[in-house]
Amino acid sequence: MTATPNDLRTVDPQLADLITAEEGRQRDTLKLIASENYVSSAVLQASGTVLTNKYSEGYPGRRYYEGQQYIDQIETLAVDRARAVFGTEHANVQPYSGSPANLAVYLAAATPGDTVMGMALPMGGHLTHGWTVSATGKWFNAVHYNVGRETGRVDMDEVRDLALRERPKLIFCGGTAIPRTIDFPAFAEIAKEVDAVLVADIAHIAGLVAGGAHPSPVGHADIVTTTTHKTLRGPRGAMIMATEPYAKAIDKAVFPGLQGGPHNHTTAGIAVALHEAGTPEFSSYAHQIVANAKALADELQSRGFALSSGGTDNHLILIDLTSKGVAGKPAAQNLDRAGLETNYNAVPYDPRKPFDPSGLRLGTAALTSRGMAEAEMREVARWIDEVVSALASENSDTIEKTVGQVHGEVSELTGRFPVPGLG
Repeated sequence: MTATPNDLRTVDPQLADLITAEEGRQRDTLKLIASENYVSSAVLQASGTVLTNKYSEGYPGRRYYEGQQYIDQIETLAVDRARAVFGTEHANVQPYSGSPANLAVYLAAATPGDTVMGMALPMGGHLTHGWTVSATGKWFNAVHYNVGRETGRVDMDEVRDLALRERPKLIFCGGTAIPRTIDFPAFAEIAKEVDAVLVADIAHIAGLVAGGAHPSPVGHADIVTTTTHKTLRGPRGAMIMATEPYAKAIDKAVFPGLQGGPHNHTTAGIAVALHEAGTPEFSSYAHQIVANAKALADELQSRGFALSSGGTDNHLILIDLTSKGVAGKPAAQNLDRAGLETNYNAVPYDPRKPFDPSGLRLGTAALTSRGMAEAEMREVARWIDEVVSALASENSDTIEKTVGQVHGEVSELTGRFPVPGLG
C-alpha cells in the first residue's frame, strides 16, 4: 500500500515499525493469557474511526456538547445490544475500564467506611474488591472470603458465616483467577439475608455468559460489572449492568461522579462486539472455549501438573508448579521465549511472594478465536510440559535446546491458524 502524507508510516515510522513488530509477535505466538483475546476486523475498524474526535459528556439526549446526532445513536445501539445479549434491565457502556466500573459501583451503592466483602486477592479475587493496596481497601472496611485449602473452591457456608458476622453493605462475587462456576444464586441468597447489594464482577466470563457457556448473574445480582475484552472479544472498555432501582445511581456515579466524556470510538467497538456476541456462531465459540480449557486441563493433569481446584469449568486454568520444582516467573518467561504467552500468578495459600509466585495462569479464549480445538490444546500441554521439565533440569543447554525446539513447533502451528483481525 502506497503511503500518503498523513499515513502513520510517513508521519511516525518508528512507531509504525513497533506496531508492525507487535502484529508479527501476535501472529507467531500462542496467546494463553486468560485476560487477553483477539478482536475481529470489524471491531478494529470501529475502534479506529473519527469517533475519537468527538467529546460527549453526558448521556444520549442529555449532552453538554452539540453535534451528538450520531454519537447518541451509537451509544444507544451499544446499550440496547448489551441489554439484549445479557437480558438486563439497564446498561451503562461508558466506563473506561473494569476498575473504574467497580469504583462507580462503590460510589453508587456505598459510603466510605462501609463494610464491603469480596474474595481475597491471593485466592483469585480482584484488587478492586477491597484488597489492601487498592483505594477500595483504604476507603472501605473490607473483609474477605477464601477458598478451601484442599478443594480450591469457595465454601458458601463460610461466605454466609462471614456475611452474617460482618453485615457488609456490598458483596462482590467473581475475580481474576477463578476456574470454577460461580454460584450466583447462593451468593444472592446470602446477600438478601444480610440486606447487602450483590455485585457480580464477570469481567473474565462475560463472553461465556453471553454465549450460554456459563450461568448468568442477571436475575440474581443487583449490579453486574464487566470488561468488554477477554472472553467477550471486544475493545478495552467496560460496562455496568443493573436492575432498575440502581440505574440512576450507577449513571450518576460514572458521569459526573468519576469521569468526563466517554471514549466514543470504544463505544462503537463495544457495539460491534455485542452484535457479534448475539449470534449463534458466538455461542458455539463460547462453548468451544470451555471444551478447549477442559481438554488442556486434562492433558496437563495427565502429565503430572497440579491444578488449583483440580480443573476448570470455564476458560481459565491455574497451575501450581510447586511439585515440578519450578517457580511461576521463570516458567512464564521461558514459555514466552518458546512462543507460549502466559502470566505467572499466585495460587491459593501461595508461600511465595506475588512478584515471584508458584503458579501460572492460562486461558483458552484467544486460541479458540484462532480456530484451535481440543487436538491443539493437547499439543500446547505437551509443549508446556517440555519447557517446564527442561527448567527443572537446571541444565542451560537442555533449556535452550528445548525452548528452541518448542518455538519451532509453535511457529508451525500458528502458521496454520490466522489471527482474527490480522489474517
